[in-house]
Amino acid sequence: MRSLPGPPVRQDEPASGLGPTRSPVHASSGTRLGTARPRQEGPTDLRLVPPALAAWATAALVLDAHPAWAFGLVTGCLVIGCLVAVGLPPSARRTRRARVASWPRASAAALLLCVAAAAASAGLHGADLRRGPVPGLAREYATVTAEVELSSDPRLTRPKVRGDHVAPTAVLIDADVLRVQEAGGTAVTTRAPVLVIVDVDAAPPGRVTDGRGRSPWLGLLPSTRLRVSARLAPAMTSGDRVAAVLRVRDQGEPEVVGEPSGPQRLAGRLRSGLREATDGLPADPRALLPGLVVGDTSRITPELEEAFKETDLTHTLAVSGANFTILLALLLGPPGLAQHVERRGLAPRLGISLRGTAVLGGVLSFGFVIVCRPDPSVVRAAACGAVALLALATGRRRSMIPALATAVLLLVLYDPWLARSYGFLLSVVATGALLTLAPRWSAGLRRRGVPPRLAEALGAAAAAQALCAPIVAVLSARVSLVAVPCNLLAEFAIAPATVLGFAALATAPVAMPVAEALAWCAHWPAGWIARIARAGAALPGGGVDWPGSWAGAALLLAATLVVVLVGRRLLGHPWWCAACGLLLALAVVQPPPLTRAVTGWPPPGWRLVMCDVGQGDAMVLAAGEGTGVVVDAGPDPQLVDRCLRSLGISRIQLVVLTHFHADHVAGLPGVLRGRAVGAIETTGFEEPADQAAFVRRLAAARRIPVTRAAAGEQRRTGELSWEVVWPPPSPPPDSPSWTPPGTPPGVFPVRPPAPEGPNDASVAMLVRTAGLRLLLLGDLEPPAQRALARSPAAEALEGVDVLKVAHHGSAYQDPGLIRRAAPRLALISCGEDNSYGHPAPGTVAALRAGGAAVLRTDRDGALAVAGGGGELRVARD
Repeated sequence: MRSLPGPPVRQDEPASGLGPTRSPVHASSGTRLGTARPRQEGPTDLRLVPPALAAWATAALVLDAHPAWAFGLVTGCLVIGCLVAVGLPPSARRTRRARVASWPRASAAALLLCVAAAAASAGLHGADLRRGPVPGLAREYATVTAEVELSSDPRLTRPKVRGDHVAPTAVLIDADVLRVQEAGGTAVTTRAPVLVIVDVDAAPPGRVTDGRGRSPWLGLLPSTRLRVSARLAPAMTSGDRVAAVLRVRDQGEPEVVGEPSGPQRLAGRLRSGLREATDGLPADPRALLPGLVVGDTSRITPELEEAFKETDLTHTLAVSGANFTILLALLLGPPGLAQHVERRGLAPRLGISLRGTAVLGGVLSFGFVIVCRPDPSVVRAAACGAVALLALATGRRRSMIPALATAVLLLVLYDPWLARSYGFLLSVVATGALLTLAPRWSAGLRRRGVPPRLAEALGAAAAAQALCAPIVAVLSARVSLVAVPCNLLAEFAIAPATVLGFAALATAPVAMPVAEALAWCAHWPAGWIARIARAGAALPGGGVDWPGSWAGAALLLAATLVVVLVGRRLLGHPWWCAACGLLLALAVVQPPPLTRAVTGWPPPGWRLVMCDVGQGDAMVLAAGEGTGVVVDAGPDPQLVDRCLRSLGISRIQLVVLTHFHADHVAGLPGVLRGRAVGAIETTGFEEPADQAAFVRRLAAARRIPVTRAAAGEQRRTGELSWEVVWPPPSPPPDSPSWTPPGTPPGVFPVRPPAPEGPNDASVAMLVRTAGLRLLLLGDLEPPAQRALARSPAAEALEGVDVLKVAHHGSAYQDPGLIRRAAPRLALISCGEDNSYGHPAPGTVAALRAGGAAVLRTDRDGALAVAGGGGELRVARD
């Protein structure tokens, strides 16, 4: 809508002969809302910044302080602050010059009073963790019956590999203990924050579920009251905001003694309605959309979460100020027009005045906090989002620095634990970057001919990344080189996905078909965001390792400053800019020929690569240009994926999983990531059962056939061929006198013994490639190694070129098999400073005594075997 003709109405003159005009802020949404031009900017007011920062630092320090120290700090600051304030001359309130002269004293008084308030608030919050009987019972690891009130949504822990197994899945819930009773004691009323851990994997096989196979604990809502029997334990780390850990065994339905509040029940229905509306979507949008809208990340897979971390898009998986900003922008219209004649958005179209719009925005804010849960992170998001939107809507970005400082001060006083929150730090730093650096960088880009919309988006993304990257580096010890382009490409999809997602959330309880249609529309932008994250994470040079410390953060900040200073000069030289952009693109894409020429990795003619995946196994056999056979996947998808990318492997003919221990199969998602896989071959001994089921689920999702390996199987592809030499074929259950085909008399017993565990059922292979013979033993233990030395394949095992030492070089080896193999080169895959003592010194000594050169990934990194025709070369990455 264009401006109406005629001069703008002045605020100091009547709009007609009926009286003075109203301020544009309070004008109705009729024909005249105010001036068509934004107001002039004044100088930036920084007076509130020092008090906010001082309160922030005080809260972070006082939370763990002794109460006497906190009381002394509060008293001292109050006394000194009052003395400074009382000492202000009375004339400071009369003339402007006197007020300006008194500003330093007034600022000092305000700073001291804010420090006193922050110290008092932090001291009281810290005392909450030490008050009552819960901390003492936790130190005694007492078993108690407690009544707790939940303060957060239940969440599942991510699977973590610990040695050869995956840590049990647990449900984590933040709660407050209201009553606690030790066995044989009396119940005591208290209030102490705790972390409830429910070990769902330790529950009986017939436990009750919610109908979807999940534990009913996952369906609980905040404000629900439960009675639990559990064991108390001290907080996991010092500085936690919980007084103790309450560990519960999932024995079935939780005992509910108090229903959740009405607002939480409504929020629960809305959230579950959104999940139901997204049930029919493809996997990535189905997981991402609830997280993007209300912060529900329960469906986010570890693989997708890792992709978002690699591209610094993690903020889209949690409720952030951007969500709130988008919703209010839909209400108010484009930035900068909230008080102008051209005001747009839903509010003026519905005839709502500015005052009514403000009230409606407040209601929307309240609903946003309730639906997304009123925990500190959501409150922080609402506050920071409101500040950022207010800065954009009024067109007065520099005057919004005091508003941001006020928001920081109030939030830290309300919840001092935010002072130690990295999420809070990132939110404040990002908002500050948008208010200070982004406008200047955008203006500079526009002066150099960049289109205005692109300049604003690029300036905002670059400014936020420049200031947030050092903090992210402390958390992840990695710097993303693709964060800015990925955030730029994703930015265009975040707004439509959020708006459509909230529309589906609101309509799901009353009209599920409409909600499903809206969710279907939202899945396109949500899927685009997921594809951007996966594509950015798949780039070989998408990130670089960086020191994960505050010294590393300072170094990165200095490097960023140098890049900015050099970049300003380069912007005036298009050819230099193009050359730098090309070099950056080559560093990120890393074409294999260029990488090999620069780094020498992988060496030409490589035949086998033992990847450095920590305490686990992962090997790659060359089967042609860009093609390989993978033997085991290691414990970490990210590490094995990085290894395969460095080798340029895009097609995998076969994945051999020697056995189902987690340090050999947990990295399988990284092997499958973005690669064509022909088949997966495993051992027939499917233990541990949970890891075997994990492999089968992944294979079924990708429609990859799964077969079982058995001794005697032979395969060939080009120059690469291999024979499975262990385990022997399983005998039919109804044939007690069965002997494996082709077995000489007396070699095997009448019935081969069942393996004692997954290690003895490992798939062992004899590989032939380019005239080299390689023996891969998996994790075979001495009993299986001795049986292998007496098997029909024993003669073929003599005098191999390369031996992959069994079980990470543990002390449990059969000397007879080592003497028979007599390798020229022995490779050991193990993690640096692992707790198992792998490899054992005795095993290394025995291999060297037999004439083998011994190399190990914990000291030598990834190892590549090359050569042919008897020649053997080894390269280290």
